[in-house]
Amino acid sequence: MPNIMEVHETNKMIEQEKLDVRTITMGISLLDCISDNLQTVCDNVYKKIVSYAKDLVVTGENIEKEFGIPIVNKRITVTPIALVGASACKTTDDFVQIAKALDKAAREVGVDLIGGYTALVSKSMTQADELLIRSLPQALSQTQIVCSSVNVGSTKTGIDMDAVRLLGTVIKDIAQETKDNDSYGCVKFVAFCNAPDDNPFMAGGFHGVSEGDAVIHVGISGPGVVSRALDEAQGKDFEFLCETIKRTAFKITRVGQLVAQEAAQRLGVPFGIIDLSLAPTPAVGDSVGEVLEKIGLAQVGAPGTTAALALLNDQVKKGGIMASSYVGGLSGAFIPVSEDSNMIAAAASGCLTIEKLEAMTCVCSVGLDMIAIPGETTAETIAGIIADESAIGMINQKTTAVRIIPVVGKTVGQMANFGGLMGYAPIIPVNHTDCSAFVNRKGRIPAPVHSFKN
Repeated sequence: MPNIMEVHETNKMIEQEKLDVRTITMGISLLDCISDNLQTVCDNVYKKIVSYAKDLVVTGENIEKEFGIPIVNKRITVTPIALVGASACKTTDDFVQIAKALDKAAREVGVDLIGGYTALVSKSMTQADELLIRSLPQALSQTQIVCSSVNVGSTKTGIDMDAVRLLGTVIKDIAQETKDNDSYGCVKFVAFCNAPDDNPFMAGGFHGVSEGDAVIHVGISGPGVVSRALDEAQGKDFEFLCETIKRTAFKITRVGQLVAQEAAQRLGVPFGIIDLSLAPTPAVGDSVGEVLEKIGLAQVGAPGTTAALALLNDQVKKGGIMASSYVGGLSGAFIPVSEDSNMIAAAASGCLTIEKLEAMTCVCSVGLDMIAIPGETTAETIAGIIADESAIGMINQKTTAVRIIPVVGKTVGQMANFGGLMGYAPIIPVNHTDCSAFVNRKGRIPAPVHSFKN
């Protein structure tokens, strides 16, 4: 049990340093919802989600009140819908009907987002996978809170370049379908390499087929807490700096562990994992970028940024794994540009470029996240960016991702506003040198030699 000193420290972190639990996420298996009949699938999906998650939001709110710990989001993840709909769906419109059933059920139980409108195509696409991917412009524009992901590669299988090429076009179409809202549909989609089965964060969350019927995952936050702790490390050596981050991550994770165990017990659902990720918000003082700058950078993007991020990521994990036996998801430091006030400023000034962000993704939790680019960017260029980021994940045996928004009608220097936690972002330039001959080759990039470990 926490002692009185831990209670005081936790209260300070919540009241003064913007500590929160970013999400309680319930994962729900929909494998038993499969049918040859589309209406039956939709009905089964709706009924199971409502049955399992009916008390999720109120339970989260009660824990907030009783423990005084803010819980920003309550979310649901489900089995990848390409699997659930494979027997019943013969057209893209069929998959859209399932997306609408997901949206209806999620809004019925009151959660903020639902993830799992997903296809896993790291080696090749089935007909159902391709139909789901092609349905994304409709599905994401005609639903409110459905989030989608496609896993296009892995260290074991390589990169499915046919899927990557298709996603370049599909992302452009999603942007066009939601152009009246700064192409917001793209905010709800992410392309992965090495996607984890137990990620509680959106847009990439889904309930992996290795999971049970239902599970509770918790994603913590806390960049503001780490930033305040680093005030004591100014002028000190790297050992002191690392110890400060590590100890702070331990304390943050203890809070997440408490919430996760309490939620799981009250809902009668097994506890899954704690995701240790430092997830920023657009609010001043709740920024991973600020943490990097307190480590010693004048601005994020300066020389040394990748090294500072590597240090931060590693110490967060070292501290967190001592506080919980079940750490999973993405776990580390997120660098979503639009959701981080200091990164927004660095991108607007030109100090933080897409090339520097790509380098940073080699050592952080995810990848190129919440980056707004000119709407005129070609599908081939977007596919090339996805391929580059997937290659980093494949070779380095880590999760990488691309959540990029080609904002229709806007160009470099203008601002896109996504609202709420999604924030706002300056449109930043991309390299428009033609890569079409590369991305238009058929087939897949083979797995690297170090994948053969059987």
